[in-house]
Amino acid sequence: MSSDEIYRYGAVNAGLLDQTFALQWVQSYIHLFGGNASQVTISGNSAGAGSVMLQAMAYYAFAAAVGCFDGYPQGNISNSIFQCLVNKDTDTLQNASASISGSSRYGTWGFLPVTDGRFIQQLPSQQLLEKRVNGRRILSGNNANEGPLFTPQNIVTEDDFVNFLRNAFPLFTEDDIARVLLYYPSTNASVSLDDPEFATSGSMGATAINQSTFGTGQQQRANNVYAETTFVCPSYWLAEAFTNNSRVGWKYQYSVTPAQHGADPNSYLGPPDPNQGPDFNRAFMTIYGNFITNNDPSIPAELAAGTSGNSPQTQNSSNPSINDPSPDQPNAAANWPPYTLAAPYQLNLNQSGGIAFEAPPYPGLPIFDNVTEFRDPGLRNDFSLVNAYTWEGGRGLRCDFWRSVGRIVPE
Repeated sequence: MSSDEIYRYGAVNAGLLDQTFALQWVQSYIHLFGGNASQVTISGNSAGAGSVMLQAMAYYAFAAAVGCFDGYPQGNISNSIFQCLVNKDTDTLQNASASISGSSRYGTWGFLPVTDGRFIQQLPSQQLLEKRVNGRRILSGNNANEGPLFTPQNIVTEDDFVNFLRNAFPLFTEDDIARVLLYYPSTNASVSLDDPEFATSGSMGATAINQSTFGTGQQQRANNVYAETTFVCPSYWLAEAFTNNSRVGWKYQYSVTPAQHGADPNSYLGPPDPNQGPDFNRAFMTIYGNFITNNDPSIPAELAAGTSGNSPQTQNSSNPSINDPSPDQPNAAANWPPYTLAAPYQLNLNQSGGIAFEAPPYPGLPIFDNVTEFRDPGLRNDFSLVNAYTWEGGRGLRCDFWRSVGRIVPE
């Protein structure tokens, strides 16, 4: 929760401050558990990933390091609305929180971190551009289909899509809307229920602008706008922010069909889903483990290939948007280069083969009905190094656009 009174009398971004306090506790006591205070890794998924980004930007981390912050950034409490809130019991506050959150527009949230000029100094898109971050290394990722869970699934015509944009970005002018239509090109035709839904390759053919496992045409246009503004572009900006002053970052995309938001942790944390093969899980877990313990997420080629012995894939040196499965090339996951602006490569984590099956329906989530997935036997790792900037029809260019309008984007 944030407001002018909370800013003056209490603490905005209280959840982030709690996280910072926990990290300070770790710094003070990790040695008692045999740990090293200079080798601390934090991780998060979805909103947790947002917390990792904001902790990487946090001003107090620097201030605390030089002894200028004692953990209590705000002033004294006076009689106010804020004091009234402080005096309320927990159940009342929880019920109010649920009510406010439930009244929000689809895909929006009642309570978010705010740029307060203290803990969060600038808009993330701008501060990350300036590479003003904490930490030394980042492993940043996104899923192929981040948007459908948060996007209204009734967008059929281009007028529907434009209304979606106006609701999602209320500060946009007609010119801003026109620019979105330019960066997300499509015919103005309505969505046909007969259009096939399938995963894109990312580097050729149909792109995520108009095509996915969950939607086509105008619906997918909206799905992808939400995905890129909320989840995907911040993962790009984080990787870009760790490209100077001896910092280093790696980037990946999780593409195992259907690759919806939040699907990837089941693979590296468990328990895995039926569409996540044992070779894939072992490789993904080792990627995270190596990043934490070895400061580099690269894994042995034989582990990346798996017991099925899938051919290694790397970038074609003459065209970074084409994958070359030549067996005399080193495996992409075994030679995973850091992300740089000159060479913005990410590892695409996918599988091939397997037996098709329809995922069980999710209560209240009809978008998962009739989604085809693949399970063992026959699943094989399919890892490839791809150009993240040209990926999915120029995703990097679209992220540059969203950074340029960051001051009028609600989130």
